[in-house]
Amino acid sequence: MQIVIALTSAAVVLFGADRLMLWLESRGHVNWRRKGRRDLSREPRATLDSLLAESPRR
Repeated sequence: MQIVIALTSAAVVLFGADRLMLWLESRGHVNWRRKGRRDLSREPRATLDSLLAESPRR
């Protein structure tokens, strides 16, 4: 009986997390299931040297 309760509670938690992520996706905060992944080959690239280089200060 304890296993049934544990599995049921785990299913409820997973369902709630899924619904939360879908809500966040509808607000534009995350990509979860409906919008799919971004094509990273089209994203701008930055080299490690440019990220670590000190920017000139004014």
